[in-house]
Amino acid sequence: MGQAVGSDPAMTTPLMLRAGVPGAVSAAVHSVGGRPAVVVNFDPSHKRGALTRSDGDTLAEAARFARNERVPLVVFMASSGADVGEGLDALVGWGRAAREMVRNSGIVPMIMVVTGPAVSGPALLLGLADAVIMTPDAYAFVSGPRMVTAFTGVPISVDALGGPAAHARSSGVTSLIAASTEDAGDLVEVLLAHLPSHNDEEPPTLATDDPVGRLTPEAGAILPASPTGSYDVRAVARAVVDDEEIIELRAAWASNLVTALATIGGRPIGIVANQPQTLAGTLDIAASQKGARFVNFCDGFNLPILTLVDTPGFAPGKDQEWRGMIRHGAEMAFAYARATVPRISLTLRKSYGGAFIVMDSKTIGNDLALAWPTAEIAVMGARGAVEILHRRAAPEERVTLEADYEARLLNPYLAAERGLLDAVIDPSDTRREIADALELLATKRERIVPRAHDNSPL
Repeated sequence: MGQAVGSDPAMTTPLMLRAGVPGAVSAAVHSVGGRPAVVVNFDPSHKRGALTRSDGDTLAEAARFARNERVPLVVFMASSGADVGEGLDALVGWGRAAREMVRNSGIVPMIMVVTGPAVSGPALLLGLADAVIMTPDAYAFVSGPRMVTAFTGVPISVDALGGPAAHARSSGVTSLIAASTEDAGDLVEVLLAHLPSHNDEEPPTLATDDPVGRLTPEAGAILPASPTGSYDVRAVARAVVDDEEIIELRAAWASNLVTALATIGGRPIGIVANQPQTLAGTLDIAASQKGARFVNFCDGFNLPILTLVDTPGFAPGKDQEWRGMIRHGAEMAFAYARATVPRISLTLRKSYGGAFIVMDSKTIGNDLALAWPTAEIAVMGARGAVEILHRRAAPEERVTLEADYEARLLNPYLAAERGLLDAVIDPSDTRREIADALELLATKRERIVPRAHDNSPL
């Protein structure tokens, strides 16, 4: 997408932090993509990167320095865990590092790159980062294969338990997988190019030759003729954003929801989109967690949020309900409702029931609610509604009732009449409408109510 416009000149000499302290961890201020960042490196040749108290203090100091100087924190990790030979002191070190990273959260971007093992306590630090990148040789877990086998009786390999594919697909820890450490460094630069150095500044503008007024007829053409047909919502997103480029984060985990970074008119934005290709775009627990965390991330670093809606609702099921669908579904509503960045929603097709609310509806406080003429905004679909309202009707009568329900209620114009939509737009105008809205909302500011912290439904 090009280089950041107006970025600081590259630093000629890294500024070392705690340079005279021996250990596996080193830290310095480097130029990353033309901007200063604190970069931490673990040396796997030094006791396999085992974390001593001193190493933990170096990581803690790096995080503290990044926060005080308002620059991003980038950590390249390869650690076998706390140094067993040092005993309890080693735990003190990584505990201090964890505390400083928590204090950084939402203030400066934190990216962690795993290039080898990340075991036990150091592995938990990955969960504190804004983004995690893993290389092919990386693995991460709190309890290793031997302990898992001893506890469960089921043998498992290091890679199956905590390799990049496992964390990309099953745990959601991994945001991106890199082909090598060098490739991981490039991905760090790409991510930071879309983010401000700290939460008190706007993201940098990226250069692009893609005109904001470009028409997007191909976006509407992506939708299939059948209202139940599948399609890739990422194709819609690519049609709308600059140069057809999106950076999808956590792509393999909860793939029924897409979370991605992109730009429109050079402005970095976050995209949240239901994915009809997976589970028909329904929202389940994992998708709710994924979406809520990403919305919080965008809100923390001043990224406007574009939400593309096409969902029949929450995924039904005993397992979902027992595992906390209520709590985790509320995470999405909570994240959107407290977000203060510019928020634009675009309903492409279905938006039913509670999912209509949590996918950044007008009722939960978005700034602009748009829809295509193909949008269906209702409590539920025609078949479900007829089964409830006319359960005794004959099969042939139900067909007529469903058609009548669709004609009267399954269109965006009724929602527009009630003020739940701001406009019904032609798909060809989508990019222009969103770019205009982002320009208008660039000066949006909200007063935040003073409090120690909120109580998000985790």
